Amino acid sequence: MRKSAILALALLASTAANAAHKRAGAKPPSAPPAAAASRSASTPAQQLSLTIYNNDLVMVQDIRTLDLPAGRSRIAFPDVSAAIRPETVSLTSKGLSVVEQNFDYDLLTPAKMMEKQVGRDVQIVRTNPATGAQTTETATVLSVNSGVVLRIGKRIEALRDDGLPTRVVFDSIPENLRASPTLSVTVDAEQAGPRQVDLSYLASGISWSAAYVGMYDEKHGSLNLQGWVTIANSSGTSFRDADAELIAGSVNTTSGNSGGTYANGARTTPGTTAQQGAKPLGDLYAYRLPERVTVANQQTKQIAFLDLGDARATKRYSYEASYFNSAERAQAATVGVDFSNGSEAIPMGTVRLYMRDSKGDPKFIGEQFIGHVPAGSNIGIDIGDAFDVTVQPVMVSSETRQHGARYEMKYIVRNARPEAVTVHLVQDSLGGGDIEHESQKSVRIDANHAAWDVRVPAQGETILTATIETGS
Repeated sequence: MRKSAILALALLASTAANAAHKRAGAKPPSAPPAAAASRSASTPAQQLSLTIYNNDLVMVQDIRTLDLPAGRSRIAFPDVSAAIRPETVSLTSKGLSVVEQNFDYDLLTPAKMMEKQVGRDVQIVRTNPATGAQTTETATVLSVNSGVVLRIGKRIEALRDDGLPTRVVFDSIPENLRASPTLSVTVDAEQAGPRQVDLSYLASGISWSAAYVGMYDEKHGSLNLQGWVTIANSSGTSFRDADAELIAGSVNTTSGNSGGTYANGARTTPGTTAQQGAKPLGDLYAYRLPERVTVANQQTKQIAFLDLGDARATKRYSYEASYFNSAERAQAATVGVDFSNGSEAIPMGTVRLYMRDSKGDPKFIGEQFIGHVPAGSNIGIDIGDAFDVTVQPVMVSSETRQHGARYEMKYIVRNARPEAVTVHLVQDSLGGGDIEHESQKSVRIDANHAAWDVRVPAQGETILTATIETGS
């Protein structure tokens, strides 16, 4: 029998069982003996707060008022996250102690109803399609492996998906099946009455990321950068009307995940300016969203959270020679945009830049991923290869020495643009060596890199020469 048939039969059975109970005036199953009384906490939370991390992690704080009896009782929270980490649950309230807590995630489905009835009796109701007459038989469920096998009297029968109207009627719903994932907490209250309870826990299935859209104005040397937060919820639970805080930074968890890194593809020079939009949280930063949000299950939501306004920005041409060799043809310089984020920390995300054409229409010019950037940093976004600015390295000579090598290099930097440009040229692989001769003064970045800012006239070229002795 196909699985779909089992589900359809069991669904009909569940509906029929409920109707039968109502007609007969039957009472629902009594509360389990683990608690003196049971209370549902399905009323809306008075205060719901979400602290969302980058690495598929959220901390949920749920505050609500419950009317509890004195002594022991069980509180059922049917609206917790389906991806809850039960070991992180904390329930606190004045004059209330926690005795036991259980997370029930065996959900009520037609197939589960049949599985729980193995070895028990159900009622099979068949309807004659010609006459409409119904017949009811008591059957014992023997197996639900790849189909439902029943014992009816002295015969063994398998339920078939043959299109005949058939219903399965159950006596009751098994105690440990839930309509939704449910946290059950047994508590001991000093006295009866309404009280405020604070439930908090960690859950997976919800995270956030940032993305940035910048409009670059080359003529005025400015960049208008706006940030958007994308919150993705696949936790199995909807969170409604919640205060939300986004945590930027790296958080260790026992699963080995962390919330991000400061390493990034963009060029950044960290600053020390105090954060404005972000609030410090230890060595992390927290961004509180200005309004409460509702994030439904299986929903992706975008919210504006940052606006840099018109930041000072400049265009940059750069080229890095990875080793000492000659290029057969000129190679395109990398074009980028450099700007400062001022007093705003920028969480990691992709920065997409646009600029307006001669008609004033915005056009996409490139993008790059950046890591977490502290406030007051200088940020360089590489947006693509330059069309009119090229560099051709030429190794004029080389000589192997006892503790390294000596290279005579020439760099031909060409500019076909109608205005002069400056190319930031970097030579790699110095190996701690020295520059013996150079046509322009270099800046030593570190033991392995030296850089020159080469000025190239409009529709012209500049030749940079350097004799470099590398270390071993």
